[in-house]
Amino acid sequence: MIRSLLRPDRRRSRLAEQAPPGPVRDYLATPLPGPRTAVEDLRLLAVDIETTGLDPRTDHILSVGFLPLDGLVIDLSGATHLLCRADAEVGQSAVVHGITDDALAAGLPLSEVVERVAAALQGRVLLAHHAAIETEFLSAASRGTHGVPFPVEVVDTMDLQARVLGSHTGADLPPGALRLATARAHLGLPRYGAHEALTDALACAELYLAQVARLSGGRAMVLKALQR
Repeated sequence: MIRSLLRPDRRRSRLAEQAPPGPVRDYLATPLPGPRTAVEDLRLLAVDIETTGLDPRTDHILSVGFLPLDGLVIDLSGATHLLCRADAEVGQSAVVHGITDDALAAGLPLSEVVERVAAALQGRVLLAHHAAIETEFLSAASRGTHGVPFPVEVVDTMDLQARVLGSHTGADLPPGALRLATARAHLGLPRYGAHEALTDALACAELYLAQVARLSGGRAMVLKALQR
């Protein structure tokens, strides 16, 4: 409880001291963009994670897709898709994401997946649609593989879409209004196939750019204005 009351930068420094040498420690030791960072200068990493379910205590990461954004430019050269060797069978979740046990057998160990994400996220804000999934699974994975949680600074395109639609929480919107595909259609973006991690990460990055254009109205915005 005491640690949760520390300032974010002090907490990250404490966690960096506890983490083993490597990308996770480097990520924790690197300052993140401050709340007054201009959107045009903001460095983000769009991330999507496919899992066997929604509970990080019992379910497993299957794949991770990510790509960086530098200001308002998506860097496709940094696009990465990782399969994770799961400790359990995929089961019925394969119906959703199409990932098979055979494919995962050739995947990376979870520890390496965590380190690859940490290296890509160093000095960046995590961008995701309904980001609780990504943040909770990454933190649970980091605790299990490196002994420390994985605190992140977040911009959530689901929250931004609620604001685009004139809602504070989204609770007053029709069911499904904040889904990634629905949000993209509302802003005139093309339809992509769902539940493929890298495709969803790209879809999120494109949605973010459209949302920033809509919400800013051409005026300057800073990171704090993108967060609740």
